[in-house]
Amino acid sequence: MHSPTISDVFRARRLQRAHLSPTPLLSYPALDAAVGASVRVLVKHENLQPTGAFKVRGGVTLLAAMDPDERARGVLGYSTGNHAQSLAYAAARFHVPCTIVMPENPNPLKAEAVRRLGAELVESGADFDAARRHAEQLAPRRGMRLVSAANEPDLISGVATAYLEILEQEPDLDTIIVPVGGGSGAAAACLVAAAISPRCRVIAVQSRDSPAAHDSWRAGRCVERPNNTRAEGLATGSGFELTQRLLRDHLADFVLVDDDDIRWAQWLLMRDARTVAESAAAAPLAALLAVRDGLAGRRVAVMCTGGNAGETELRACLSATTSG
Repeated sequence: MHSPTISDVFRARRLQRAHLSPTPLLSYPALDAAVGASVRVLVKHENLQPTGAFKVRGGVTLLAAMDPDERARGVLGYSTGNHAQSLAYAAARFHVPCTIVMPENPNPLKAEAVRRLGAELVESGADFDAARRHAEQLAPRRGMRLVSAANEPDLISGVATAYLEILEQEPDLDTIIVPVGGGSGAAAACLVAAAISPRCRVIAVQSRDSPAAHDSWRAGRCVERPNNTRAEGLATGSGFELTQRLLRDHLADFVLVDDDDIRWAQWLLMRDARTVAESAAAAPLAALLAVRDGLAGRRVAVMCTGGNAGETELRACLSATTSG
């Protein structure tokens, strides 16, 4: 499995051009004040993508690059939601059969979006890792192309176009903070920063309740860990080889935060940036709050990777106003 290069990222941008538009990178004085330490906070609004999340960049790139015979087989993916919507959206645009395996009782907002886009939804297993195992068995039985949530060079080069946009808009940026589940976003950030702006540090963040990617990076090899976070987009129980390879080469730091800190960061994004962020998308702000003293006076971009928060999640987030 080859590692994508910066040339692959520019190719991905060409493939995406007819299907996706750049997203804004915005600052909010109220958010700067909430963070403090003279940090200038810039929010990358991937929540404004057609599927409400950054993953669509990878799905579009992957399917645009497929040859006709491979498209005819169809694609089968596994996901807690945003990767699922990415594949379903791209499959609809390119008229490709698509099946998605999600854990049982998935986020209803994300599940309905997958069905609305025309993909078949299969519910299997209690969590992401159980859904992955079922997908790995189902794809060869159906003759479909299995699409990993992270071990896919085209997915990484596709989502990397978001970081090209950031560094073109803010070439003097000091730090980018990226949430990690499978790690495609953080790997993409590392790839682009190393090629375009080596002085820009990439910091990854994961929930303390699902630390597999963090612990894999620390150990220098993929490991399995308990997977108990409430943050769907961070809920993976093992590291992924390809993304970990890129993280080991370029990542500056990896931070763990509590789920309650993520929930508070969701509230701050709603209050001070007028932004609905799903829990994984608020994790970068939670990490910034945890390490802000070390970033005093810096220009920091936080990736708002998605806005697909369900009603239950939003109600829980609002309760943080009385406990934060």
